Amino acid sequence: MFKRLVTLSKTHSFFLFGARSTGKSTLLDQEFNHQSALWIDLLDPETEERLSSNPAQLKQLVATSKPGWVVIDEIQKVPELLNVVHSLSRSDGPRFALTGSSARKLKRGGANLLAGRAFNYVCHPLTHLELGERFSIDEALRYGSLPPIPGLDDGNKRDFLRAYVDTYFREEIVAEQIVRKMKPFRNFLQVAAQMNGKILNRNKIARDVGVDHVTVQNYFEVLEDTLVGFHLEPFHQSIRKRQRAASKFYYFDTGVTRALTRRLEVALEPGTSAYGDAFEHWVILEIKRLCDYFQPDWRLSYVRTKDDAEIDLIIERPGMKTVAIKIKSSRRITDFDSKTRAFTKLVADLGPCESFVLSQDPWEHKQGDTWIVP
Repeated sequence: MFKRLVTLSKTHSFFLFGARSTGKSTLLDQEFNHQSALWIDLLDPETEERLSSNPAQLKQLVATSKPGWVVIDEIQKVPELLNVVHSLSRSDGPRFALTGSSARKLKRGGANLLAGRAFNYVCHPLTHLELGERFSIDEALRYGSLPPIPGLDDGNKRDFLRAYVDTYFREEIVAEQIVRKMKPFRNFLQVAAQMNGKILNRNKIARDVGVDHVTVQNYFEVLEDTLVGFHLEPFHQSIRKRQRAASKFYYFDTGVTRALTRRLEVALEPGTSAYGDAFEHWVILEIKRLCDYFQPDWRLSYVRTKDDAEIDLIIERPGMKTVAIKIKSSRRITDFDSKTRAFTKLVADLGPCESFVLSQDPWEHKQGDTWIVP
């Protein structure tokens, strides 16, 4: 059992969103007493059918048990329940803890999102802080950090990740009828994994998958709405220009990404491009997770120039200096590294900011104004 970084309200209703198997239900198990809370699991087919056919039955359940809290797992299964939750929230009734692994049905169906009556939280795979002494960078790169992973041996880790991808496809996509044609979407999942962390060319992806670019755009929205990926937008002071430039896309977990590319059996060797890509992916995921938990107003982006000079990650911090980050899996960073030199020159054009190279160099030191941090 891991102590999670998510701090849930004890006095206010809330949504807790996160992809499947990120530990939402386990977290609520730790936070709420089953004897004093009413638990409703919409993954149970009988419960889902009963409440979808008669959402008002929730009022009867609350009236009968008079709980202090009502926990509803996977609320997107029966979004009509949110109207009842809203009604009960306006009285002196219970508070609600609502989990979801997909925001698509809620967003697309115009579901009642409680008009500010509920806080929003997110649950990610485990961070290095949550794993503590059980954290291993090599394990994180190869298998990711979904909560079931640390307790499995290598063979079962691979089986779990393959099953995870299959379960996502069957339960989130097929069962919810999110896309009409299954084969191109399956192909898209693999192509998107191969493009993970790269600047997106939607027209090329469309050609590779055999669909049009509008469909590709919809597919990426599906991945975001089902919480298995996110876009990293290009940096620009102008929001309009930021939205016009091409973004990068990252899956939410390194292990799931490797499962989608069918490379779970392939070793990740330090010094290879695959290892470097996985290292960069993990660092960006880790920073995003920690920002979501502790600094949700910070904004992440990247910079790439026409001559391929790049800042892998920019963190805009309201009221504080912007942070520019270069991510390198190398164990030794020197002044003579061409990419590091290009990074420091590009940072100088940003104006006042703090700059770091995050690497596996064990020696923390400074090159000019840039900190090299292990």
